[in-house]
Amino acid sequence: MPPGTFVKQSGKRTSHQHVVDELGQAVVGGEFAVGDILPGDTELAARFRVSRTVLREAMKTLAAKGLVFPRARIGTRVMPRSHWNLFDSDVLSWHFNVGVDRDFLHHLSEVRLALEPYAAGLAARRASDADISQMMRLAVAMGDAGHSAQTLVHADLEFHLQLLEASLNPFMRTVGSLIEAALIGVFKLTSPPPEEAEIDRVAMAHIRIVEEIQRRDEDGARSAMENVIRVGQDRLMLNLAEGKAPLHSGS
Repeated sequence: MPPGTFVKQSGKRTSHQHVVDELGQAVVGGEFAVGDILPGDTELAARFRVSRTVLREAMKTLAAKGLVFPRARIGTRVMPRSHWNLFDSDVLSWHFNVGVDRDFLHHLSEVRLALEPYAAGLAARRASDADISQMMRLAVAMGDAGHSAQTLVHADLEFHLQLLEASLNPFMRTVGSLIEAALIGVFKLTSPPPEEAEIDRVAMAHIRIVEEIQRRDEDGARSAMENVIRVGQDRLMLNLAEGKAPLHSGS
């Protein structure tokens, strides 16, 4: 897959995207609390300078993500958090934009541990030689000493999404949006560039995953992936505890 395939492209947002992003982030951030009725169409249309048609379509999008529920003659109510689709990349990104705590990051890591090691095992069973060569190329490229924090996280992202593809399970491929939002979200917590030793560690950990897949060792591939996620999570939590901007977690 070419670099950047799975990374959202920047650019001017449409009016619909603008309203969805702003309202979604306002709900996740607590400007509109659970149970609140959102302002009426007239007020929101004026606030965002959009037509009522654009506003209604945006509300449909937010409803599909589980954030709100419109009811005739009552208004649009903010739904309980248990209804929110946290597997939706927008919803997950909004959480990172407004700020996440240790519990949120821990829960996110648990989901990754439930999914990605198993996907690595499937890749060990099913990946083609071409898939394995591509994963190895991406893993080796993660060791480029010239990486910035941003380019390293994008290289990391490409590797994990390629592995999900190599599992040949369509549901695993769909989980790619979760992994993308998670890694990009962690990047938003990252400020200093990674040190060369850290780059080498990240690359070698991912190379080990590919080596286990190449050996068709399902247990080994699962273990190597689990190690990558756990080490990255531990490093992130340590940096948060020390009150400094965390380095790239090597996830």
